[in-house]
Amino acid sequence: MSRIGRMPVPVPAGVDVKIDGSHIVVKGKKGQLERDLHSSVSVKMEDGKITVTPNSPAKSLRCFHGLTRSLLNNMVVGVSEGFTKALTLKGVGYRAASKGSGAVTLTIGFSHPVEYKAPEGIDISVDKSQTEVVISGVNKEVVGQVAADIRKFRPPEPYHGKGIRYKDEVIITKVGKKSGK
Repeated sequence: MSRIGRMPVPVPAGVDVKIDGSHIVVKGKKGQLERDLHSSVSVKMEDGKITVTPNSPAKSLRCFHGLTRSLLNNMVVGVSEGFTKALTLKGVGYRAASKGSGAVTLTIGFSHPVEYKAPEGIDISVDKSQTEVVISGVNKEVVGQVAADIRKFRPPEPYHGKGIRYKDEVIITKVGKKSGK
């Protein structure tokens, strides 16, 4: 049995969970998330905690036990607290400008500015120095995917480290050419 799957998911006050067979709806102060769960697990809500149990001992189906628990935990945390990812732009002239709450314009060394429109429910903000972009939302998967999509425009290069990187990411730079003397 999965060690992660055995742990119950605590439901904080202000979060409403509705379980209808394999469909689950989680509502909180930040928003609402829905998900259809795999049929190999069953979910119960008891005493303010969500428990996940596998329906079958088959090894090929037990792998959904811990996954389902993690997905449910991410849903509960997302609607109560939310998720954020921070990106840093490093390079001469690299900057970002916010266009509303879900769009950003990036000047990252191309001949034209790059515009990115975020999906529904995702907020993008830019700090005053115009080099840090913060992505926030209730769905952890979508927040991470938006951060990865923005980073993909100009990933950090290995010689000077210029590009778009995650705030806590460490880029190990390579040594450039050396003179022959």
